[in-house]
Amino acid sequence: MAATPPAPAPPRILLAGDAHGRLHQLFKRVKSVNQSTGPFHALLCVGQFFSPEVDAEGAPGDVIDYLEGRASVPIPTYFTGDYGPAAPRLLSKAAAGARGFAPGGIEICPNLFWLRGSNRFTLHGLSVVYLSGKKGLGGPGCYSQDDVDALRALAEEPGIVDLFLTYPFFFKLYYHTNEWPAGVVNGAETSNVPNQILDPHGYDPVVAELVAEIKPRYHIAGTKGVFYSREPYVNDSAAHVTRFIGLGNVGNKEKQKFIHAISPTPASIMSSADIHAKPPNATLSPYAASAKSAPIEEAPKRPVEDIDAQYWRYDVKRQRQGEAEGGRLCYKFTSSGSCPRGSNCNYRHDEEAMEHYQRNVCFDFLNKGKCERGPECKYVHSLSQETHRERRPVESSCWFCLSNQDVESHLVISIGEGYYCALAKGPLVPDHVLMIPVEHCPSTLAMPPEAETELGRYKNALGKYFEKHGKTAVYFEWVSQLTRHANLQVVPVPFAKADAVNKIFHLAAKRLGFEFSVVNGVPVVSTYDAKLARESLISQSESKSSLFYVELPEGRILLHTIDSNEKFPAQFGREVLAGLLSMADRADWRNCKLSKEEEIQMVDDFKKGFREFDPAE
Repeated sequence: MAATPPAPAPPRILLAGDAHGRLHQLFKRVKSVNQSTGPFHALLCVGQFFSPEVDAEGAPGDVIDYLEGRASVPIPTYFTGDYGPAAPRLLSKAAAGARGFAPGGIEICPNLFWLRGSNRFTLHGLSVVYLSGKKGLGGPGCYSQDDVDALRALAEEPGIVDLFLTYPFFFKLYYHTNEWPAGVVNGAETSNVPNQILDPHGYDPVVAELVAEIKPRYHIAGTKGVFYSREPYVNDSAAHVTRFIGLGNVGNKEKQKFIHAISPTPASIMSSADIHAKPPNATLSPYAASAKSAPIEEAPKRPVEDIDAQYWRYDVKRQRQGEAEGGRLCYKFTSSGSCPRGSNCNYRHDEEAMEHYQRNVCFDFLNKGKCERGPECKYVHSLSQETHRERRPVESSCWFCLSNQDVESHLVISIGEGYYCALAKGPLVPDHVLMIPVEHCPSTLAMPPEAETELGRYKNALGKYFEKHGKTAVYFEWVSQLTRHANLQVVPVPFAKADAVNKIFHLAAKRLGFEFSVVNGVPVVSTYDAKLARESLISQSESKSSLFYVELPEGRILLHTIDSNEKFPAQFGREVLAGLLSMADRADWRNCKLSKEEEIQMVDDFKKGFREFDPAE
C-alpha cells in the first residue's frame, strides 16, 4: 500500500500595521525577517498604508520609488487603508487601468496589491475577507454601505473565514477617528490590555457587528498605533475560536510591534477535531453582550440619524435570526396585500401599514419612521394626513406584476423586497435574465433608494454567478412612454468578448445616426463605484421620457436620450448583443420561444447554480 503523502505545510503570512508611507523601512524589515525565519508567502498590511503628508513631488511617501521601479517589493504584499493626500490621485490611475472586479486586489506595481472596498478571496488556501477604506466621504479611498452589506452577505455563505482585515477610518468634520470593533476587550484579561485600548473613543459598532457575523479565525486591525493580541474567544454558533491582533505603526518611537508572523492551516483542510479545539485561555465572545455591558457615557457620540439608520439596518438581520419582533416591512405585502413568500418572508406583513400605504403614506416613512427624499417625495409623511393624490395602481393586465393571476411565475428565479429576478421570455442565451421591480414602475431609474441598493446586491450576486461560468454581465434598459413595467435585461457574454461590447454598441449607434454619451468616465472596480455610476445615470435621466442605456462589463454606462420623433428599435440592445455573439437568428425573442417544460428546466438549472449567491436566500 502506498504511503499517504504528507499534508502540505501551512502558508506563512506576515502581518503589518499602519505603514504611513514608510515603505523602505517596512520592506527592509520584511527582507530581514524573510531571510532569518522565512520564507513567507505574503505580507498583509492593515491600517493607513500611505503617508498622511506629501513630499515636494506630491507623491505619497516612498511608494513612488516602487511605482517607478527604483525599488522592488520583496514578497506579494496586499494593503488596505487607501487614504492620504496623494493616494486618491495615485489609486484613481490604478483603478482606471484595472479590468473588471478584482477581489484579490488591484496590482499597482509588481508584488503590490490594493484591496479596495470589501470582498473575499483565497490566498494560498486561506479564505481572506477585507473591509478597506474610510467611511464618511465620497470618492477614492472610501468604502460604502454596499461594501458593508456585501460582507453581511458573505457571512451567510458556507465555509469558515480564515482572515478578516479591517481598516475602517471614520472622517468627522473637524477630526479623524480610528476605529476598532466596539467591545473587543470585553471579557479579556485586563492586565494584558494596553492603556491606549482602554480609551473608550475610537471604537465602532459596525465592525463589531461584522466580525460577530463573519466569525473569522483571525481578525487583524491597525490604526490605534499599538500592538495587542487578545486571548482567543469562542464564537456564538460556531465551532472555532477567533484571535484578534492589533498592530502598531511602522517605525513608531514607542517600539510597539508593527510586524507579526502567523502560519494558519486553511480551515478548508483542517480536521473537525482541530477546528473544535479551544485553547485553555479562551474567553467568551466579547460581542455577545457588548451593547448591555458598555456604559452609555462611554459610547462614541454619533449623529441621531446615523444611529437610526444603523438600528433599522441591524433589525433586518436580527429578524432573520428570529431575535426581533417588528423589523422592516415587506414591500410586496404592504403594496398589494399579498406576498408570494408567505410565512417564509424575511420581512413583516402588517395590514395596518398596508392600509396607510393605500392612503398614499410614504413607504419609507412607514418602514423607517423617516423619508430621506424630503420635499421631493410625492407621498405623505403622516399617519393622520389625508390626501387625494393617487398612487400608481398595480395593473392586472401587466405580465410583469406578481399580483397578476396570469403572471408566468415559473420563470421567477429569486424574489427580493423591491426587485425580483426572472428568466427572460425567449432568452437570447440560457442565462439571459431580467431584473424587474416588484412595484408597477416604468423605469428602474425611478425606483426608491432602498430598491436601488437591493438592485446593487443582485447585480453583485449575478456577477459572481456569471464569473464562475467564465462570463460577465451586460445590463441594458429601454425606457419610453410605451413602457408599462420596467425590466432591466441582463445578458452574460464570455470574457473573451467583454472588451468588444463597448465598440459594438458605439458602432451600432453610429449606424442608426446617434452617439452615446458616457455617464461615467472611469471603470467600476467596487460596489461604491457602481453606486456612484447609477446615481449619475439617474440624475442625467431625470425628466427624460424616453432613453436607452447600457452598462458595460467594465462598469461604464452609455446613455442615449431618445427624441420624440426618433424611431428607436425596441429590441436594440438584444440585436446588438446577438450580433456580438454571432446569433443574428436569435435577435427577435419570438424566434426563441421555449415550451413551459423547457423554461422550468432552465430556471431550475439557473437556481441550482445561483443559490449560493442569491441575496434573497
